[in-house]
Amino acid sequence: MSSSSTPSVTLLGTGTMGAGMARNIAAAGLPLTVWNRSRDKAEPLADVAEVADDVGSAVAGADVVLTMLYDADSVLETMELARGHLGPDTIWVQQSTIGVEGSDRVVALAADLGVTLVDAPVLGTKQPAVDGALVVLAAGASDVRPRVAPVFDAIGSRTVWVAEEPGGGSRLKLAANAWVVTVLEGVADSLALTRELGLDPALFLEAVSGGAMDAPYVQVKGKAMLAGEFEPAFALSGAVKDVELIIAAAEGAGVDLAAIPGIRDHLVRAVDAGHGDEDMAATYAAH
Repeated sequence: MSSSSTPSVTLLGTGTMGAGMARNIAAAGLPLTVWNRSRDKAEPLADVAEVADDVGSAVAGADVVLTMLYDADSVLETMELARGHLGPDTIWVQQSTIGVEGSDRVVALAADLGVTLVDAPVLGTKQPAVDGALVVLAAGASDVRPRVAPVFDAIGSRTVWVAEEPGGGSRLKLAANAWVVTVLEGVADSLALTRELGLDPALFLEAVSGGAMDAPYVQVKGKAMLAGEFEPAFALSGAVKDVELIIAAAEGAGVDLAAIPGIRDHLVRAVDAGHGDEDMAATYAAH
């Protein structure tokens, strides 16, 4: 077992987010092993990490195991493959966006596997992952926090500790993502309305620029929409998945969300129009 200041880390999932996170973990001097279902997505990290052929060998001897995968099913299936290979002191840090029901299933699996779980999804997309500027929304026992701090410091600009019990991080992530898609679709709607009212839609961005109604995200996504630049920082199809998780959580909690169901319909419309693999700003292409 490594010291808490330099834990050995295994990262399962080296896609859009995981690849950037991996490089920052390695840059922080933490011993790193990576695995991805498609090995070709992990192979580019061979200059900074050991690339494992299978989950069992990837997690063997790791102090901290991170999962950054697409959905709850992929997280659960992957960690089942780790069964029997995890050490008694291993900490599982679950960072995928998996919703309330998925989070509850992960809590149950962690107990069954006999590992300590920290529920820690992140706010941010591809560039913040590359920059080590993610915001970690973490829930876990106080006594394990120092052991995961070097990892969180490597991948993020700050960590918000939400609760002692795992599950709180995933719940807060849904609330934050609800705001993200509300801003995204609000910008798309306002640009489209400006355009259809016979004006240059860029005037909307100019009108709000620098004021109380502005935000960096408004300008970044708005300009991408107008330029038709949809290189994926976060894919539109992934946004639809997350919105479905938000709606399911709200229904389970008895919360009536005003905007999110309509936003879901607009995002699905853009996916159906062929923009699913593009950035979620491509919702504007279907307006």
